[in-house]
Amino acid sequence: MRSLLLRLSLFRQSPRVLASLLAGLAVALASAQTAPDPAASATSAGAPAGFVAPAEPKADETNAQRAKSQPGNNAPFWRGVRESGVRPGSVNNMVSAEKGVLIQQFVQYPGSRVTNAGEAWRQVRNDWIIPYGGSLIVITVLAIALYFFTKGPIGGHVPYSGRKIERFTYFERAAHWSNAIAFCVLAISGLVMAFGKFWLLPLIGGALFGWLTYALKTAHNFAGPLFAVSLVVVFITFLRDELPNRSDWQWLRQGGGLFGGTEPASARFNAGEKLIFWGGVFLLGIVVVASGLVLDKLIPGLDYSRGDMQIANMVHGVATVLMMAMFLGHIYIGTIGMKDAYGAMRTGYVDEGWAREHHALWYEDIKAGKIPAQRTPPPAEGRPAAPA
Repeated sequence: MRSLLLRLSLFRQSPRVLASLLAGLAVALASAQTAPDPAASATSAGAPAGFVAPAEPKADETNAQRAKSQPGNNAPFWRGVRESGVRPGSVNNMVSAEKGVLIQQFVQYPGSRVTNAGEAWRQVRNDWIIPYGGSLIVITVLAIALYFFTKGPIGGHVPYSGRKIERFTYFERAAHWSNAIAFCVLAISGLVMAFGKFWLLPLIGGALFGWLTYALKTAHNFAGPLFAVSLVVVFITFLRDELPNRSDWQWLRQGGGLFGGTEPASARFNAGEKLIFWGGVFLLGIVVVASGLVLDKLIPGLDYSRGDMQIANMVHGVATVLMMAMFLGHIYIGTIGMKDAYGAMRTGYVDEGWAREHHALWYEDIKAGKIPAQRTPPPAEGRPAAPA
């Protein structure tokens, strides 16, 4: 009974006990908020003896000055790096017109975003030239293969007579083959350097691929000047017979007879060959050679800055892809696409039947005596005559 009464008494007093505890807690919190901070008291009392506050940093300080005012703060250095494309910095280990420029100016090349020139060049090359250029080459090869397997080679409808006509002289063939060999070296090496890492590198591995691309790059640099010189020789050699005439329009209207039964009459070179000559050899040849000589640093008077080389690289890439696409058609017609076309460039002679079928106007001029059937002087003693 006494324990029960005691519990009832504590229960009645518990609200008062609880209230007193809460009041004590509130007093303690208030005193903690108003208690002085020892660190703040020491600061208000003054800095320790011998303490010197660092100077405030200035916006126009050099990196050396900032190292003294705020050691470890390299903001001026990185600001100079970021703005070096607009305002040259102080880089002394570059001996060129770009001395002091770490990051190029902001530009926007066709197909790129507004960014520094190096990144803009990378975007154009990787987003446009490589994928679309490669697609153009593949589409051209597939189109040629589709035509060959559906139509077969052109020609063979006119019987041969056994009498030969000289189509190309020794000098013409030498000029053509020099240019053709140089072009093949440039085309193969260029394709491997541009697209090899996507299909060749996984097949042969990094070590062999690195050696191969280095060898091909060296061959590319040496074959370039040979291609330039031989291109000029080819242009001068064949210029007279590559001039347009009225028969070319008729040849183009009929599509060269590629999709019909009869090939339109043409002179020594038809309109398709003239398009290759003026579009590929002359126009694209000038662009490819000029940009290639810049990349080889063979043109005097240029600074060869990064911007110059980037623009030359983009122009060179676009022009070479277009040239390769055009020359693939020329190579096809000159080898397996037309019967006995390769023999004309190999031996220099064609049969009268071949000339009558593919170049009827040229054949008529030969029969009329306007053009000699044999332009090379008669063979000397011991020299092989024209093939029978």
